[in-house]
Amino acid sequence: MGVIIKVFKESMLSIASYIAGSTDMIKEYQVEEFIKVLLDIYAKGDKVVVVGAGRSGLVGRAFAMRLMHLGFNVYVLGDTVVPPLRSNDLMVAISGSGRTKLVISVAEAAKSVGSRIAALTTYINSPLAKISDIIVEVPGRTKISDQNDYYLRQLMGIYESLAPLGTLFEVVAMVMLDAIIAEIMVRLGKTEEDLKRLHANIEI
Repeated sequence: MGVIIKVFKESMLSIASYIAGSTDMIKEYQVEEFIKVLLDIYAKGDKVVVVGAGRSGLVGRAFAMRLMHLGFNVYVLGDTVVPPLRSNDLMVAISGSGRTKLVISVAEAAKSVGSRIAALTTYINSPLAKISDIIVEVPGRTKISDQNDYYLRQLMGIYESLAPLGTLFEVVAMVMLDAIIAEIMVRLGKTEEDLKRLHANIEI
């Protein structure tokens, strides 16, 4: 029919290219530290509580679901069944800007009871990063920007209209967390069949 959806295709290619390129920007030692803490939590049966606002919260829910499939004692903040955090537990806080008030507030509350905080953010000098025990830098443009950031993004070939607001952070965080799940699967000797056994069995 000759339908042209140029922006759609350009956007997909731009986002996919950025995800591929982000592997060179990710600091492996940060990912390794995060994985080791998660494995320690798993071995001891302590809790993981995931928190994020908006689309970052949806990414967090997807990560929590996979942790559950692996047998982790995991919860998503905001659900009615979240138990109290203890000193040996871990909060995974997801915020591209590191300035999301809700995320900072609950991270501070978790810190006050002695829980560890793992932050996934683009800004290592943000308020969230400063109170966190573990920081995993996630490449991606967030809602925070200034003129210098704009020119840098242009030089890197990141065009705002094709990936608005926090899109790049959110998609890279999603892929990164799924890759972390794959790494944990191998280290725990888990298979896809093991995960299926913990998947919901009452879906229609």
